Amino acid sequence: MKYTTYFATLLIVIFCSSCDTKNQDPNSLFSIEIQGNKKAVSNADTVTFTIKSKKGNAIDAVTYSVNGEKALANEAFQGSFDFSNTTLGDKVISAEIESGGNKYRISKSITVLSSVKPIVYDYKILETYPHAIDAYTQGLEFVGDVLYESTGQYRASSLRKTDYKTGRVEKNISLDGQYFAEGLTIVKNKLFQLTWRENMGFIYDLETLEKTGTFAYNKSKQGWGLCNDGTSLYKSDGTSKIWKLNSETLAEESYIEMYTNTSKIDNVNELEWVNGAIYANIYLKPAIAIINPSNGAVKGVINLKGLKKKVTQHNKLDVLNGIASKGEPNIIYVTGKNWDKLFKIEFFEKK
Repeated sequence: MKYTTYFATLLIVIFCSSCDTKNQDPNSLFSIEIQGNKKAVSNADTVTFTIKSKKGNAIDAVTYSVNGEKALANEAFQGSFDFSNTTLGDKVISAEIESGGNKYRISKSITVLSSVKPIVYDYKILETYPHAIDAYTQGLEFVGDVLYESTGQYRASSLRKTDYKTGRVEKNISLDGQYFAEGLTIVKNKLFQLTWRENMGFIYDLETLEKTGTFAYNKSKQGWGLCNDGTSLYKSDGTSKIWKLNSETLAEESYIEMYTNTSKIDNVNELEWVNGAIYANIYLKPAIAIINPSNGAVKGVINLKGLKKKVTQHNKLDVLNGIASKGEPNIIYVTGKNWDKLFKIEFFEKK
């Protein structure tokens, strides 16, 4: 009887020992080790990584991927990945490990920063124009010499067609009171306008400013800034993300995240497409970031400190917001929320 009990117990121990590994948390058995223990790398780096067996389990094979893209691995199960063609932000290194007839999957995050230190630009004012002091500016865009403007606030939001030289509002379309208007952009004969938290954008006929349609957001829960490259739309949502939208379907196709060589940039607001780059106002900051649209790298920063002091000071005066371009090299037009002036500025590298 004793021997029977002994052998039964032994069989259970042997059986369970073979099951233990299979049922254990893979992260308790293996880990991904990044060369240099790096938590962040630049998009100019090729990063190597390998698998560590925490409990001595044999490693028979490893397959690596980074954000779903297959990574190279050598016979010693060391992997590598070139980050030069990726967007910036947090990426996930995944490994599928074969060990003792079982398969395990583990992952580890790494942040990809820009390899470029942003150029800092100073500015000078070339011209100053009158601007409606009641305009809580959310978006600006030129078509020729005509300036289109979207203004915010509940029960005060509007779409305006303006003579920018005189500040005269030639046409003013008021939005229903439940909408808080945000950025706008124009593609061919269509004008697109965002709302803030209403999960909806509006489409207008450019010539008549008659509303012709609406579109809903998907993963980007809020609407902040909007611009276009002639083909696609780019939309900010108040985070570090800029979403790329199909100009025909308005579907969100992908996104980039704004990063410098040291950190992520949040609160991305008003957008303007200028000579192949995205210019972005950072909410609450007197600065405009110049962004590489392919990966999110901040290439430059225009420091507009002091500009707000050059407008009439009053109790509703708010922050810098509103960027427009007429295609002139190193020249943009900027204003702010309830500013009574629109500025034509030239920016240049700070010495």
